[in-house]
Amino acid sequence: MLNKQSGNMYKFVTHTWNPIKGKCSHNCKYCYMKVWGKQKPARLVKKELKDDLGAGNFIFVGSSCDMWADDIPMEWVVKVLKKCKEHNNKYLFQSKNPERFVCIDILDFPKNMVLGTTIESNKMYNISNAPNVEDRVYWLSHMSQIFETTVTIEPILDFELSELVDLIKRVSPTWINIGADSKGHGLPEPSKKKIDKLVKELKKVTKVNLKKNLNRLL
Repeated sequence: MLNKQSGNMYKFVTHTWNPIKGKCSHNCKYCYMKVWGKQKPARLVKKELKDDLGAGNFIFVGSSCDMWADDIPMEWVVKVLKKCKEHNNKYLFQSKNPERFVCIDILDFPKNMVLGTTIESNKMYNISNAPNVEDRVYWLSHMSQIFETTVTIEPILDFELSELVDLIKRVSPTWINIGADSKGHGLPEPSKKKIDKLVKELKKVTKVNLKKNLNRLL
């Protein structure tokens, strides 16, 4: 089902669409879907491939489950991309496993889209089973040579300024999104002073969007 943007979503997104649902292998500690209780295994909801995605929308595809995780069959992903190509919209595909972006034939992607990843910090924290941030940056930087890209720092965790800025520069994102933990997971968070410095440095290289949930730390 195509859903209008709501809650702590990106301001630029008009809708979300999640034809692939359930728990992915990343099992992020802060995953907002966990508030709904135990998740079912990942699955492709075939009836949603018949949804009318409209036209002129900016749709975040896979906002509730990382459909690019290693345990998601690539044939499901290809079917979702094929559906997207049938409608004249702009799409956001965001993953902590952007290596799988490289596995898709360029012609299978919709023409108007953005590829993104999440970088919570330059530091290593035991918060998920997802690939480490170095791998995320490496693979997304490859795709940034062809497609528009973005990076989301959410939930922002304590970081080292120069190291985090250097990571993001390597991706050459069109814009950056910064947000905080919204559900009180007790994660190691940076000070307001550090966030202010980060925003200042990032604005020198790209556009920076601050999410509403970041206000708690500012």
